[in-house]
Amino acid sequence: MRPLRLGLGIAVLVLALDQISKWWVRDVLMDPPHNIPVTSFFDIVFAWNRGIAFSLFRSDAAAARWIMVAVALAIVIGLAIWLSKLTHRWPAIALGLVIGGALGNVLDRVRFGGVFDFLWFHGEAYPGFCRFLETVWLGGFGCQWPAFNVADIGVCVGVGMLVLDGLFRREEKGKTAP
Repeated sequence: MRPLRLGLGIAVLVLALDQISKWWVRDVLMDPPHNIPVTSFFDIVFAWNRGIAFSLFRSDAAAARWIMVAVALAIVIGLAIWLSKLTHRWPAIALGLVIGGALGNVLDRVRFGGVFDFLWFHGEAYPGFCRFLETVWLGGFGCQWPAFNVADIGVCVGVGMLVLDGLFRREEKGKTAP
């Protein structure tokens, strides 16, 4: 399969999984909205993010919503152009994950004015783990990670794959004529 088709297929898959999971949690499972403890460190919650990652730049202003949509779509267009030029499968999969995740969150912003998040990890059940995070300067969230969704997973995994690709891919040397 060509990298462009593979990447676009992954993007459509992530977008579909994201929107289906959000619909099911928001409209079926959470009617009415409430927290559902799954384990001692993981809950399914009902949360709206009107900012970007970790609710940074949170705003209820209508202009902010559309600025975030425009910026995200510009980034998606840039990533799609990059995807169209790829010759390897790994970065194509990575870009597909990022594009699908970005479009899933853009769709939420257009439809609802914010991104619906429902997966929430917290570490109160493991105080030793929380102390460890604080010793390595990762305890800034009070041992609670912001709520997220399937689109966010796609973006994070895709970015991680791109970093690994950049660090470890060996470019093939072009053959030159004598």
